[in-house]
Amino acid sequence: MRKEVLFSGFGGQGVILASVILGRAAAVYEGLYAVQTQSYGPESRGGASKAEVVISDEPIDYPKTIHPDYAVFFSQEAYSKYLHTVKEGAKVIVEKDLVPHRDLEFEKKLDVIALPLTEIAENTTGLSLTMNILTLGVLTEWTGIVGREAIEKAVLDAVPHGTEEINRRALLEGFKLGEKVRSGRS
Repeated sequence: MRKEVLFSGFGGQGVILASVILGRAAAVYEGLYAVQTQSYGPESRGGASKAEVVISDEPIDYPKTIHPDYAVFFSQEAYSKYLHTVKEGAKVIVEKDLVPHRDLEFEKKLDVIALPLTEIAENTTGLSLTMNILTLGVLTEWTGIVGREAIEKAVLDAVPHGTEEINRRALLEGFKLGEKVRSGRS
């Protein structure tokens, strides 16, 4: 079982943190092999950012994604640049408000959900910055790539001290949204 996950957006959206948390959940709390890689522009905020996680039940021989099984797009630039790298049938999460121009023809080959993730995070926690954690909840519940308990422990390990409760709230809201998507109620 080799599963490839692509997170992409722009600096400041928590793309890299989300990928680190997913890798930690898989490796530390699920006992799987996981490799996380990242690349980003020279700007820390606003530049393009991409992070990849490969999860497997056996040693990983190549640490990069080839054709991601799952992808998260937080910006138009990321969507336009990486959408065509995902494999047919991939589960894709799109930040609806930040990706206004979509390739609906190509998306027919994929399983895509587009949600106003930033707005939902802001309404849930008062902070748009928790959008990445909310998205991890959606991804976990929708795909089952790791268990709820594993991702929650990994989130609480990784977020800044003093923000654990607000991030837990974002994650739990993500679980609810993911469950709705999985059961076809979104």
